[in-house]
Amino acid sequence: MTDQTWVAPPDDAEVVAGLGRSFADLFGGKPDGVWAAPGRVNLIGEHTDYNGGWCLPLALAHRTYAAVRHRGDGHLRVASRQMSGLGYDGPVPGVRPRDPGGWVAYLAGVVAILAERAGPDRCGVDVLVDGRVPLGAGLSSSAALSCSVAVALRDVVPGLADLGDAELVDVCVRAENAYAGAATGGMDQTVSVRAVDEHLLLLDARDGTVTPVAWTLPEHEVLVVDTRASHSLADGQYAARRATCEAAAAALGLSSLRELGPGNVQDPEVVARLVGVPHGRERVRHVVTENERVLDLVAALRERDARAVGALMTASHLSLRDDYEVSCHELDLAVDAALGAGAVGARMTGGGFGGSAIALVRRDSVDRVAVAVASAFAEAGLTAPHFLSAVPSRPAGRVR
Repeated sequence: MTDQTWVAPPDDAEVVAGLGRSFADLFGGKPDGVWAAPGRVNLIGEHTDYNGGWCLPLALAHRTYAAVRHRGDGHLRVASRQMSGLGYDGPVPGVRPRDPGGWVAYLAGVVAILAERAGPDRCGVDVLVDGRVPLGAGLSSSAALSCSVAVALRDVVPGLADLGDAELVDVCVRAENAYAGAATGGMDQTVSVRAVDEHLLLLDARDGTVTPVAWTLPEHEVLVVDTRASHSLADGQYAARRATCEAAAAALGLSSLRELGPGNVQDPEVVARLVGVPHGRERVRHVVTENERVLDLVAALRERDARAVGALMTASHLSLRDDYEVSCHELDLAVDAALGAGAVGARMTGGGFGGSAIALVRRDSVDRVAVAVASAFAEAGLTAPHFLSAVPSRPAGRVR
């Protein structure tokens, strides 16, 4: 029997207590409160958000927590329970794009952007974070980090209370793009801030509208396989795909690829215009067909048709693997092993090039599928994967 490592969701009370103790040791005194924001799994709709399309993510029960205390001197101190020492200790106006860098940039960027609205003196805070979204797994730990701090600042900084959720999402997207240097289309931040408990979220990236979609398959579970293959949105591959899509849209005279329908992909004029865009035809085909799959999957959920949902998930993976070329050996192996063990459907999720795969599995088959995937990784000589259950959960907000 192959052992499986399961990553359980955190216990709020336990995390809050630990943060309180660590905050007192590091900064002295108590935080004003503790806020948390979820990571996410995208059931379907990959690389469509920055093309004005649709996607269907859900918020995870796995969250990043931020203990925050407001201070009136415009000074920012940042630390993490996963790191030693201070990640940043300086004035809010001293924050610049990629300075500080690394993980601190995601939250420091949020502080700097909100300071443009409220004033730097008002945005001084002490922040201690505790990240409980698996890192590098393609489950949007970065958005969980920035969103946890954003909702905290909205509550504690004078002048920010009237910020709406959509505005807060825009702040977090800008922080990730401009300050952390990681391209993102906004799906991750949207679901982290605007999720609805026990629902998926149909996101229309063209106008930012969201529609809650109920999970109608109670006998099935979304099993997440963290392949533990290195995953990064800042290594250039994500940005390259995005640039190709923008070039393709420009060559077609479109504001976004959302304007194309499935029947247009084979149109001779469309094909001719994409000749000058390297990989343009394949990338466009993925985006257009993926948009169609998202809407078809929503319809399948409404019909409680698990088989159709699974088939659409698997078709999405093949498109991401072959047309968008963002899969990798570990992701393909996880998908193939899960399907071979009886999963109804499976696909990579997230930006790709590592990270996680997901499988739609009957609840009575979850352990069997996990064993099969772990065994396949062991036979291939790969690092053992980790597993977690994706249960549609609540949005970012105050925990204590």
